[in-house]
Amino acid sequence: MASTSAYSTGILDELHASRSKIPFVTPCSGESVVEVSGSHISSMFKKRRISMSTGFTSCNDFSETEAFLPVLHSPGYFMEPSLKELAARELNDPGYCCRVRDFTIGRVGYGRVKFFGETDIRWLDLDRIVRFDRHEVVVYEDETNKPAVGEGLNKSAEVTLVLESLFFQGEQLHNVVNKLRKSMERQGAYFILFDPSNGEWKFLVDHFSRFGLTEDDEDDIIMDDADTIQRPGEATSSDICEVDEDLQEGPSGTVLSHSLPAHLGLDPVKMQEMRMLMFPTEGEESEDLDGSFSHEKQHLRKEYIRPGLQYSARKVSYRTSPPIVRKTPQALLEYNVNSSDSSSPETILMTRQNKGLPLRTRKVQGFKLDLKYETPITRMHSSNIVDAGLFMGKSFRVGWGPNGILVHTGTPVGVTDFGIGLSSVINVEKVAINKVVRDENDRVKEELIDSCFSSPLNLHKSIKHEKIEIQAGSFKLNLQKLVSNRLELPEICRSYIEIVERQLDVSGLSASARVVLMHQVMVWELIKVLFSAREINADSKSLDADADEDMMHDKKDGSPDIELEALPLVRRAEFSYWLQESVCHRVQEEISCLNESSDLEHIFLLLTGRQLDSAVESSVSKGDVRLACLLAQAGGSTVNRSDMARQLDLWRMNGLDFNFIEKDRVRLYELLAGNIQGALHSSKIDWKRYLGLLMWYQLPPDTSLPIIVRTYQQLLDEGQAPYPVPVYIDEGPLEEAVTWSPGDRFDLAYYLMLLHSTEESKFDALKTMFSAFSSTYDALDYHMIWHQRCILEAVGAFSSDELHVLDMSFVSQLLCLGQCHWAIYVVLHMPHCDDLPYLQASVIREILFQYCETWSAQAMQRQFIEDLGVPLAWLHEARATYYHYYGNMSKSLEHLLEYSNWQRAHSIFMTSVAHTLFLSANHPEVWRLAHTMEEYKSEIADWDLGAGIYVSFYSLKDALREENTMSELDCLERKNDACRDFFGRLNESLAVWGSKLPVDARATYSLMAEEICNLLLSDSGEGATREVQLSCFDAMVSAPLPEDLRSCHLQDAVSLFTSYLSELAS
Repeated sequence: MASTSAYSTGILDELHASRSKIPFVTPCSGESVVEVSGSHISSMFKKRRISMSTGFTSCNDFSETEAFLPVLHSPGYFMEPSLKELAARELNDPGYCCRVRDFTIGRVGYGRVKFFGETDIRWLDLDRIVRFDRHEVVVYEDETNKPAVGEGLNKSAEVTLVLESLFFQGEQLHNVVNKLRKSMERQGAYFILFDPSNGEWKFLVDHFSRFGLTEDDEDDIIMDDADTIQRPGEATSSDICEVDEDLQEGPSGTVLSHSLPAHLGLDPVKMQEMRMLMFPTEGEESEDLDGSFSHEKQHLRKEYIRPGLQYSARKVSYRTSPPIVRKTPQALLEYNVNSSDSSSPETILMTRQNKGLPLRTRKVQGFKLDLKYETPITRMHSSNIVDAGLFMGKSFRVGWGPNGILVHTGTPVGVTDFGIGLSSVINVEKVAINKVVRDENDRVKEELIDSCFSSPLNLHKSIKHEKIEIQAGSFKLNLQKLVSNRLELPEICRSYIEIVERQLDVSGLSASARVVLMHQVMVWELIKVLFSAREINADSKSLDADADEDMMHDKKDGSPDIELEALPLVRRAEFSYWLQESVCHRVQEEISCLNESSDLEHIFLLLTGRQLDSAVESSVSKGDVRLACLLAQAGGSTVNRSDMARQLDLWRMNGLDFNFIEKDRVRLYELLAGNIQGALHSSKIDWKRYLGLLMWYQLPPDTSLPIIVRTYQQLLDEGQAPYPVPVYIDEGPLEEAVTWSPGDRFDLAYYLMLLHSTEESKFDALKTMFSAFSSTYDALDYHMIWHQRCILEAVGAFSSDELHVLDMSFVSQLLCLGQCHWAIYVVLHMPHCDDLPYLQASVIREILFQYCETWSAQAMQRQFIEDLGVPLAWLHEARATYYHYYGNMSKSLEHLLEYSNWQRAHSIFMTSVAHTLFLSANHPEVWRLAHTMEEYKSEIADWDLGAGIYVSFYSLKDALREENTMSELDCLERKNDACRDFFGRLNESLAVWGSKLPVDARATYSLMAEEICNLLLSDSGEGATREVQLSCFDAMVSAPLPEDLRSCHLQDAVSLFTSYLSELAS
């Protein structure tokens, strides 16, 4: 068989090599096509050598085989068997091509024909014989070349045509089927079926000519019925009207109707026909000029076009048209703020263009996205037909904004009706990051904000801290670290428990929220049990972590001194009590579901919660004293367990028929014997009770907690113990389903047990342990787990610098609630990392900038942030940016001066503030601001041509007004020189600042120049020489004055000069 395969491959290579540059199209995966060029196969053949001595077929046989193979070059067409298979089978079985069974020819996207029986396909030019068009197939279009019935391809066959997919339902589908059936009867064919899901229409023919739908049939079947078809949730024809540029093709070559016309309810085929008629492509124009084109050009063009497009292209091919200049496209989107039709108050809708164009619209099925993954926020699938980003490209991006704002084109968050919504609608909504402070009616409760965030953080702040000073650029920042010990841990845990209990007193909480809160209480209790220390023998010495005795319990008031050796047993007893309290409500729930005859099962359930007193009382009340005696010894000495196990073994060895003993009684005996698996059988209990059974009835009573936890973990790895699932999955109930798989996540209580029992210095599961899902179903709620992490780290339970995700998640939650000061407080508790030395500084400054409006409006938050040691310059910088953004340049300037950003303050002073104050005659404020910056003029570029102008103006003005002139201006010449210098600086300042100065600033310069000119004129009276007076006029003419004033000064100068000449002449 191997030699035959190699032989066939070599023959095929030779055959294909002889057909250079001819694409062979074969079906692949049902609809897709694979093209193999002749040149490629020829190059492959050159690598092979066929020996003439092997006795294989000669080259003449190759030519003969190639000669009678059918010819099929038309793009998009295929045949079964393929040309490759025909060549191989003909060489292995000579004469195969004259008796091909069930020969099939088709065209992708149009249909196929299957000829029954054996068919002779030798020497057939299939390109001329078979042609598929829209909704029709023609075989032997030239009647003169048609063979007799039963010969060639003029024989019985099954025809499958692909109609455009329409959402036919009920009576409409029935009408379409009847019309197709009548059409077949008129043409002498036999209707088989019509599948509306894929648009396939099958029928039988006895012989061939032309079969399919006429234009009248198409209008009758497609258009008339489609007018009444409206897909649920799809836009009506009046919603939007737009034309797409191209039809989209799937990877398999089939055309997907997810283009813009299809989505808007228009016929994409008609739209494409109109585009091709009005805007022919360059490729088509070149074809018109050449009259024909090569196979290479055909190969590069799109091969699989919808039927109507192929037909339109054929009709346009012989026409020539000049290039058409396209108009500038209109904007694709417009903001529809006031529209009442929008489901969301903040939506962007497609603009309606070409409203006057009478288009006949029809509804088609749009392309649905493959819904493989759920969105992480809503855990629901989006039902959009197509993402708006597919039409808008770079003009649109989706993403997150501040305070949980989400901009997207998906289904609105919380909407369960997937039948509504347009893909062209952009939703701007706020994701409920503050779900923890909402009641069951989704209303925010202020008391929950206080008990969930403010109270725990105030408690955290009241605990002792140490400060760590770090350098953040030119500023210093004080990081904070919680400092505590295991002796103080019980009191801290009780304080947190009181805060959680206050949350439970809030009315309107959902059942699932109460379950989570009760779990938080039990977690704090467990932290107290596992990680607290106890004073030993009144010496105030606490026991540090050390193997099995590494963590102690809190010292209770009035508790007696405990010996060091007894401490592990005390911790074990308190952990046992914690387990009993944790599972008590589960035991009572299951007992309440029992009937009165289930006495033994009742006792068994009591034992799963270690309620021994109640179990003994129940047994005595039923008269079963012997069982009561056994129950009284449950979980005690291992001798009693061994005796019970030995008794059960003796019964089995002696062939005791256990059918005469109640099954529940046998289960009790198995449990008392320490056989947990035998006692449970197929019963399912929660993981905490299973851990309790392991601790109470199977392991020795002096087993330490780390060994108990490790034993449970080993059974869990072996699949014999139930998974420690989070409480919201274990107990519920949840308002929404939670996706969970075994081993995906564990309960926080179990992680605490693992942390306590680990013997390694580094605990590998910290990131998973302190994720939101370990304690709550809300993926965005970190408000309590952050505190638990801080307390555990403060008492030395672990140490990690890799929990920045937890910190930043809690920061985001606080920011969404407007608690900016607490968010900065949390950032300051993030541990310093050498790899990211400026992390805290960068986050704090970003918070100050983004949420400036929130914290700056509340004096309490501002003061709190200042008390945390955040540099005041950062606050002023953020406020300066905020006021600058909103156009309040005066306040922005004030904060920039406080921030000591002199260059930026100088720029705002010159371009926005100074001229406004000057024109409003607020000269003291102008002088104050300029004088403040003058002290730092060495740090300001172009000071002399900026704010220095104003300082010089007021100084020069005061000097000119003095009766007794200054020493430097003791004569008019010096005054004139000072004014001339000032006017030159004004002109130079205008040249330097240029367009940065608004019109009002230029007007201010003119007013300053005018006032100085007036003062100079008042001093150049009698007593001054004509030369000095003319020099003053020369200086004034160079000042930046309005043209009318300049003209006046020129006239005065001319008059003075004329008078001067007259005096000289006389």
